[in-house]
Amino acid sequence: MPNDRRRIAVIGFGAMVRSLQASFRRSGNHFEVAATLVPREFAPAPSELGGVRLFNDVADLIDWHPSLVVECASHDAVRDFVPALLRKGIDTIIVSVGSLSDKTLLDSLEAAATKGGSRLTAVSGAIGGLDVLRSARSAGLSSVAYTGTKPPNAWTGTPAADAVDLASLCQPTVIYKGNAEQAARLYPKNANVTAAVALAGIGFEATSVVLIADPNATTNLHRVEATGAFGSFSIELQNKPLPDNPKTSWLAALSIEEAIVRHFRAIDV
Repeated sequence: MPNDRRRIAVIGFGAMVRSLQASFRRSGNHFEVAATLVPREFAPAPSELGGVRLFNDVADLIDWHPSLVVECASHDAVRDFVPALLRKGIDTIIVSVGSLSDKTLLDSLEAAATKGGSRLTAVSGAIGGLDVLRSARSAGLSSVAYTGTKPPNAWTGTPAADAVDLASLCQPTVIYKGNAEQAARLYPKNANVTAAVALAGIGFEATSVVLIADPNATTNLHRVEATGAFGSFSIELQNKPLPDNPKTSWLAALSIEEAIVRHFRAIDV
């Protein structure tokens, strides 16, 4: 059932999935999240599912024959479940793009997709300009830099909380400075966008990243700057956080819906 818009499955059942469901209801595009894969120890209560079918094992989800699977969970979920889906010919969209900083995992996903004749798509997330980076890469990029600024509460539960007192910050504070590989590993819930930039541009090790906690910020700010043979560009986006999860930009959730729509579209323009 490759084109069944009402047989979409997700991995995970958190704020992003609920946002996706609400957006589907508003849009009237006839898409439906019909099933979810969640390990038994993290499974939501039946009352939370609202009729969505629950699977605890990836083999059972595969036997259900979803038309598309969308990972909205974690780096571990990409590693543990996505290769099996791809090997069985099931197209998969991943949100946890930071997981692809692991070269071994990236190679295994490519091998699985090749074997199954399936396709893996990584969402653009909260950032724009990735099409420009991909186009410019063929002529040569000399530098790519990403800066992410969010309110302090967006960095709770991350290494930043151990380094600074987030609640008492009174001015913008750099909480991380390094490359995209380290950022994606240390801040997997906040910095997936750095991985998307790295994949579109010059790779994880060469992409420079600065992450900032700003007590005056009311939005999540993302800036990408690049130079190369094509010239240079700078793009900045100010995104409202997802209402149920301040660690995530609302645009990141919206990018999932766009990826799904494009997947089923006969003509991609």
